[in-house]
Amino acid sequence: MNNKNLNNEVFPSLGGARGGVIVEVKNLVKKFPIGTGFFTALNEINLKFGEGEFAGLVGPSGSGKTTLLNIIGTLDIPTEGEVVVLSKSVGKLTPKEAAQLRKEELGFIFQSYNLLPVYTVFENVEFPLLLLNMSAEERKQRVMETLEWLGLTDKEKSRPAQLSGGECQRVAVARAMVKRPTLVLADEPTANLDSKNSHNILQAMLKLNNELKTSFIFATHDEKVIGYLKRIIQLEDGKVVDDKVITTPNPT
Repeated sequence: MNNKNLNNEVFPSLGGARGGVIVEVKNLVKKFPIGTGFFTALNEINLKFGEGEFAGLVGPSGSGKTTLLNIIGTLDIPTEGEVVVLSKSVGKLTPKEAAQLRKEELGFIFQSYNLLPVYTVFENVEFPLLLLNMSAEERKQRVMETLEWLGLTDKEKSRPAQLSGGECQRVAVARAMVKRPTLVLADEPTANLDSKNSHNILQAMLKLNNELKTSFIFATHDEKVIGYLKRIIQLEDGKVVDDKVITTPNPT
């Protein structure tokens, strides 16, 4: 595995495919109240993410990776510092503005699939498009195209209870991708999958990253995920301890 240390100061010039900066984390501190004091989950984080990233926040449980992912996804706000996502400062957004950013530009994939059990695969994937006021014809075209990307066209009328775990997670990926988000945030997306299904999901995400130039940021400690990453950011005790570009990913 060939690694290249990442210097935030020269970040925009690294890797032509990376393009412009879409996420900038500046002196981020996140504290949670505990009793009469506070627990510092993130401490002085400085990072930049660009277009077309396939990056991972890596570290043990409690290292702060999910907290950081949630702030980038506008599901939480900084205690100190600033996080700018697609030119919008997360801490300054109203709840309505944050919801609008998530609706239009962000996709989310979690370890629990969060599918609507009474809806078919087609309806689950279509749901984000209903919030964007697309025509029925355009929604159908988008959904079917996305299901084809993920190898799910034969499952469009199935319901989640009729699917395997790997199929459910592919539906979750399809739902995240159907609106063509600029950035997808994935929190332990392979945690509930066996090795074969994990690789199938990761290969599908990598294909979407390569073909659509969608940026992916993972929070994970799964070695299978780490093997696919083009950039690895190591967190320990709420701090970045390593940040490197992987010039030759090595899936295992």
